[in-house]
Amino acid sequence: MLALIVGSLLAVSALAFVLLPLLVPSAPPAGARTLTSRLAPPAGEDEAIVALREIEFDRVTGKLSDADYEELRARYTMRALESLRANAASPSDVAEAAILAYRSRLTSCATCGPRSEVDAIYCSTCGTYLPGECGSCGAVVSEFGAAFCAACGRQLAA
Repeated sequence: MLALIVGSLLAVSALAFVLLPLLVPSAPPAGARTLTSRLAPPAGEDEAIVALREIEFDRVTGKLSDADYEELRARYTMRALESLRANAASPSDVAEAAILAYRSRLTSCATCGPRSEVDAIYCSTCGTYLPGECGSCGAVVSEFGAAFCAACGRQLAA
């Protein structure tokens, strides 16, 4: 008899555990995308880019002739490029701001461009010395092994 009661309690608790998420509504986790956000264009997305997607879809499904497609694509491509160039001056995207912040702390070789090694003394591609700058006055330090800034006299970070 005791085994029957314990078994019944376990079965009821397992059933409650399985059905509880279905019966009790819960808020979606932070950052989760919902179905409506997937159907609607993302906030801040340019109308010309959305129109280009619609034009491509209409062409693939056969709703647009080739002549109409070329005309609309040319028109909306110009609008999208103008919008992207206008937005490129001030990055509002979080990812773009993070990339710019990362690139700003990288050292840069005059011939090879930015280096991925933050604390590099020499360029890993061509081997040239990578000059730094004084943390106090911002003067360029181009001498290898300099311990003090030539402009302000402060000790340079090791």
